[in-house]
Amino acid sequence: MAPMVLKTSFKGLFFMTSCTLITLKVTFFFISSIHSTSKLVIHDHDGHHFDLKPAVDDDRSAEIYNRHISTQRQYEDVVRILHEEQPSTSTHVDGLRPGDGRDSDGSSPEVTGNPPWQGGGGQLPNLVKTTTTVVHDGGQPSARSSTPPKGKVLTDNEVYHDKDIFKENYNQMNKSLKIYIYPHEKTDPFANVLLPDTRGSPGGNYASESYFKISLSRSHFITQNPSEADLFFLPFSIASMRHDKRIGTGGIKNFIKDYISTISHKYPFWNRTGGADHFYVACHSIGRTAMDKAPEVRINAIQVVCSSSYFLQGYNAHKDASIPQIWPRPGAPPTRHPSKREMLAFYAGAMNSRVRESLVRTWINDTEIGVHQNRLKTPYSDSLLGSKFCIHAKGFEVNTARVGDAIYYGCVPVILADHYDLPFTDILDWSRFSVIVSTEDIQFLKRILKGIVDTDEYMKLQKNVLKVQKHFQWNKKPVDFDTFYMVMYELWLRRSSIRIHLLNE
Repeated sequence: MAPMVLKTSFKGLFFMTSCTLITLKVTFFFISSIHSTSKLVIHDHDGHHFDLKPAVDDDRSAEIYNRHISTQRQYEDVVRILHEEQPSTSTHVDGLRPGDGRDSDGSSPEVTGNPPWQGGGGQLPNLVKTTTTVVHDGGQPSARSSTPPKGKVLTDNEVYHDKDIFKENYNQMNKSLKIYIYPHEKTDPFANVLLPDTRGSPGGNYASESYFKISLSRSHFITQNPSEADLFFLPFSIASMRHDKRIGTGGIKNFIKDYISTISHKYPFWNRTGGADHFYVACHSIGRTAMDKAPEVRINAIQVVCSSSYFLQGYNAHKDASIPQIWPRPGAPPTRHPSKREMLAFYAGAMNSRVRESLVRTWINDTEIGVHQNRLKTPYSDSLLGSKFCIHAKGFEVNTARVGDAIYYGCVPVILADHYDLPFTDILDWSRFSVIVSTEDIQFLKRILKGIVDTDEYMKLQKNVLKVQKHFQWNKKPVDFDTFYMVMYELWLRRSSIRIHLLNE
């Protein structure tokens, strides 16, 4: 009898072990499936074409996903080869903390373990290998370098992710979008902070904030009837508060906290959504911490900001929007034929980040890449017009007016700012008119850029820079598709799809 019992026990133990292994395999497969699918869902959402974009069928989704699994391997192989070719004295930029180039705690801002396309842009990447670098199709900075893929021929119309969808949505936005601005009188003690300054043309690095307020106040998007409004504008100006001695930099957080408290008691609009259908605009980097005492604004409201780093806490690329930092220049942009642009690349600026320090240290003695760590003695515009590529290197923040400068002067922007949620990336395909290079790959910069020039890709990039100039231009009176209208389109994409009515309507 004892042998029978022992045999039965072994059978039971074997059965239980087999079931456990099967359960673990099913669980692992389920978790892996969720992980893979989540990436597809995230990137589908990043496009923000909610109204008109057709759904992708299951077969197409599987085809896209499988293709990117193989191209990811190609990408890793080429990057590994590039780094292995270099001597051990690498110029890798380490010890950086996003948003503050002065820190030196040894931590790296790179998010390890994620595929290079994770970061959005509304497009899944199309990785291909070239002789100098790895390139991918996407509108966002990635963990590595990017240039336009050769497998996809550039044309004038392809500066957009989807031109037809953009135009159709744009027309609908122009007809239907309504915005309510909280009213304030000229006699208000803080009218200088809350009302647009129409006494002259805004200037300087933070002019985008002022231009937007002026343009919105004069536009057909404004409604005096809050019940028909899609969005509510919080009209305080971060830049104006900085210069108001009654507020100053140290008083901005308290001012905003008090302002939100006031409108939430005086009006019913904030309370019905917790501010989710409200937005504000700020170009100065101090706006990133201005909401610390009003977390409901940071968490719920739409933040339209220049310092749009999707790696930093407080900015959500799905909810918030990036506005370009543009130094206004009167008149039409100057032109110069690409053949007359003799310098390969150009950069000049203060050494306020390790990215910039690494850039200058690596290329200071190069004859084809002109980098300067101080102000130029010659006109800045001469260098922008005389270079094929103009480098935007991250400083204290990911953004500066250099990207707008490059586009204005017809110079192909080179983005050296990891995690930068580039302006209008829901609409524009930045890989069609710029080159995005990881800060890790500064040592390969010349090879990357010369590889582009040696093909016909540079001419296509430069031609597309001219195509997007109208989107990076402020006008005294807004013009279709200029910066104002592009920001309005970004807001239209982020409006609530559910209209919440007041109880007494």
